[in-house]
Amino acid sequence: MLKRFGTGAAAAAALLCGLSALAQTPALPATPAARMEAAEVRAQLSPRRHTTLAAEIGARVQRVSVTEGGAFRAGQVLVSFDCSLQQAQLERARATLDAAGKVLATQRRLLELNATGRLEIDQAEAEVAKTRAEMAQIQVQLGKCQVIAPWAGRVAEQRIREGQFAQPGQALLEVLDDSVLELEFIMPSRWLQGVRAGSALQIVVDETGRSYAARVLRLGARVDPVSQSVKVVAAIEGRPPELMAGMSGRVTLERTP
Repeated sequence: MLKRFGTGAAAAAALLCGLSALAQTPALPATPAARMEAAEVRAQLSPRRHTTLAAEIGARVQRVSVTEGGAFRAGQVLVSFDCSLQQAQLERARATLDAAGKVLATQRRLLELNATGRLEIDQAEAEVAKTRAEMAQIQVQLGKCQVIAPWAGRVAEQRIREGQFAQPGQALLEVLDDSVLELEFIMPSRWLQGVRAGSALQIVVDETGRSYAARVLRLGARVDPVSQSVKVVAAIEGRPPELMAGMSGRVTLERTP
């Protein structure tokens, strides 16, 4: 009887020592994956569309109807060139075409009277066709004497001034459409289980200190195998006037299970 009691007391003492040692064992540090999910996700605001408008002909800039930072509407003339030379060439081509048409009419009349041959008719018709082609070419050039806004937006940068001579391909204006501001950010690929097109998120913009609601528009086409991350594009709901393209902030995703 005393022997069984002594064995039970020893076991109890060993159990207490084990529990004490377990309580003193330091907690394991958080895994890198846990730290990644807890880290901030940075995002930058970008316009829905942006492009650089360039000159298609070599000519002197006659007028720039917008200023840097100014707004414009779709179809508005933004830059006009001095195309007086092209206009004079068009008038000359018209006169040449009129003369060639008269020659052709005369040759056809002579052919009816058997006073000329088919070769002369062919040459007159070729001259008319050639002049018409020259006129079409000049009219195309005249169509490039104005730079038209492709959509409504604002001027981000003006690279040309009135009176300057622009070379073909020279950048004139950088324009953007900020009617919708998009967010671009990189998130861990493990979040793809709960993030999809239409998922809600919040962004706190650094420049304003305010929070704005947004929704995911689309996900990247592939996961980066090195960083195990994916690109996400979202859009701010509404159009807060204080927001501008280029601002940045911290994104919080409302991930669905």
